[in-house]
Amino acid sequence: MPLPSLKEQFAALIAAPSVSCTQPAWDQSNLPVIELLASWLGDLGFVCEVQTISPGKANLLASYGSGPGGLVLAGHSDTVPFDAALWQTDPLKLSEAGDRWVGLGVCDMKGFFPLVIEAVRTLLDQPFKQPLLILATCDEESSMSGARALADAGRPLGRAAVIGEPTGLKPIRLHKGVMMERIDILGQSGHSSDPSLGRSALEAMHAAIAELLQLRQQWQQEYRNPLFNVPQPTLNLGCIHGGDNPNRICGQCSLEFDLRPLPGMDSEVLRAAIRQKLQPLAEQRQVRIDYGPIFPGVPPFEQSADCELVRLAERLTGQAADAVAFGTEAPYLQQLGCETLILGPGDIACAHQPNEFLQLARIEPTVQILRQLIQHYCLQPAT
Repeated sequence: MPLPSLKEQFAALIAAPSVSCTQPAWDQSNLPVIELLASWLGDLGFVCEVQTISPGKANLLASYGSGPGGLVLAGHSDTVPFDAALWQTDPLKLSEAGDRWVGLGVCDMKGFFPLVIEAVRTLLDQPFKQPLLILATCDEESSMSGARALADAGRPLGRAAVIGEPTGLKPIRLHKGVMMERIDILGQSGHSSDPSLGRSALEAMHAAIAELLQLRQQWQQEYRNPLFNVPQPTLNLGCIHGGDNPNRICGQCSLEFDLRPLPGMDSEVLRAAIRQKLQPLAEQRQVRIDYGPIFPGVPPFEQSADCELVRLAERLTGQAADAVAFGTEAPYLQQLGCETLILGPGDIACAHQPNEFLQLARIEPTVQILRQLIQHYCLQPAT
């Protein structure tokens, strides 16, 4: 069966829903996407390995050629949830609107895979001296369980890895980490007319927030990286819940917050600093304080500016490597020994938004850059 055209591949991937979400009502399997990619890549001669991560969730690792080294072209197969009423077109149907294609995942980032296939299919008549690996992961938009499983398995992948997240074709070699944390305080409720009858969890949380803000100020004075638009680490107090009535001493209070560390900051060191502030507070106020991550965080990422992959990408794109605030799977591929870079055709400003789009003018430049990366890492002799 002939390989579908580039546009047909885009349309088929968009039409295969693969939402990943922490809310079970939204969460879906990504297997239809994995099966499409495995079918197309298998027809091109790739050896396709489907790795089950959990029921209904899988990674695809497709390889062409063998041996050490080589290039990994990586992306995630899932999308965020969507509100169809806010879209001007059907989000699960590829639409053309002037100079762009529109659909859920066209930019972030199912659309990367047809561009990879377009780049490689004209090179398959040449001998591959080092392998090309195409990686499609699951659940990047929620738990990153697919990339975490790869990192935990510890199997080396390749010499270099490029992740096609939306960067507007600008190479990205740094991003902040993502930590989402929760503090639960259990006090003792009682009648508000006599403070001695209880221990206010809300007042204890007030003190805990003061400690967090003091730590934030300390970290922002200590750490700074001018490559980022927001050059300091950030700590956002996202939501708070506690108490039930004005005339009752608050017996329970919870806070959820978001912490974005810079490269060079260790999440466990940050958590230890927070615990060190909370422990004496719990003793002083005679409350119980539980603290920990809501889900495992994404480490900050930095690839050295002078490495082979960064220099090559800068030459191919004509742009200096930069930094972004959003998190990606890059730290997990880097843990497997790959020089790692983020480089893709979409615009992050339209990702996770209604009417997500990919500019048609980005397609050919992306294919050319990917083709040159494959030629460099897979067709030329290893240096």
